Amino acid sequence: MLLFLLFYTMKQLILIRHAKAEKDTFGKDFDRPLKYPGIQDARFMADRLKEKAITPQLIVTSPALRTKTTAEIFADAFHLPDPTTKKSIYEASRDAWLKVINGLPDEYNTIAVVGHNPGVAEILRYLTGEGREVHTSTTALVEFDVDNWAEVTGDSGKLVYYSSPKE
Repeated sequence: MLLFLLFYTMKQLILIRHAKAEKDTFGKDFDRPLKYPGIQDARFMADRLKEKAITPQLIVTSPALRTKTTAEIFADAFHLPDPTTKKSIYEASRDAWLKVINGLPDEYNTIAVVGHNPGVAEILRYLTGEGREVHTSTTALVEFDVDNWAEVTGDSGKLVYYSSPKE
């Protein structure tokens, strides 16, 4: 039994929706910056995760300015290297989200992924069977009883933590 416990691993996915961004920048949606209240909310939510001892080992983000900035705020709070960007997270469908998750590096057991709605809400529902309102800066921790990210599939996760700055 002890040997089993030594090698048993669980994967934890922290889903984060980007912080509140400017509505109209007279440019491309991809280049929308965060509003000052959004920056404050992202810092607050990073601190809230720290208080709950929920600590990512790696952060992966959409390359859009608002998600990248949100990811950088979380990375700074946890003293992590710069977030890894994955273009496929921007405007991702549920299947694209699952492909990103299944491709996460197995050497990390706790990974945060910063993305956009409706994708974050859709993948949360798909992985856990729980539908939740996913406001900006919302964080959700989903645990999987798997050894490899490639094993993650629909309804294989358990939502163990959910929080929003609106709470």
